[in-house]
Amino acid sequence: MLDKPLTPAGERILAVASELFYARGIRAVGVDLIAEEAGTTKKTLYDRFGSKDGLVQRYLTRRYALWCDHVTEFVDALEPGDARILGVYDALDVWMRDNHRGCGFVNAFAEFGGTDSPVLAIIESEKAWTRSLFARLASEAGYPDAEQLGTRLSVLHEGAVVMGTAGARDDAIVVARGIASDLLAALAGARQ
Repeated sequence: MLDKPLTPAGERILAVASELFYARGIRAVGVDLIAEEAGTTKKTLYDRFGSKDGLVQRYLTRRYALWCDHVTEFVDALEPGDARILGVYDALDVWMRDNHRGCGFVNAFAEFGGTDSPVLAIIESEKAWTRSLFARLASEAGYPDAEQLGTRLSVLHEGAVVMGTAGARDDAIVVARGIASDLLAALAGARQ
């Protein structure tokens, strides 16, 4: 059901649900409100998504795709090498301008962690994708042990999101980018 094309009503429901889930929290938003805001009925919502859980999965899957597309487009426009690695932080900075509640996946994990919800696999996949992006970019730039470097860079990335939102540090992404730049400079002599 996650890859099935949506009808116009399904797209409206998903758009409304995405805004509400991100702004208020997934469990705080009921299907009645979603249907009302989307100008549809609960029956239409259930017909398109099967359940609220199905809608939540579609919301996170769509958010994941939007994030991947945003970062990939941003980074691909840069020169290969360190610029692309550091460009992930710049892409994050742009993304966060419209996402003031932090990472939608971390927020969802706060609600579903410790359960057997299928959304946990989507959350884990998004985190793995970002880490693997850093690892791939590090490998392309010639850094040894790119997998380990990718993990280190993604931890900085995740920390910047948390400090920028929950920590109320407006400079968190700039600080993380600076630390990443320092790390790359320290490793420059070991490049292949």
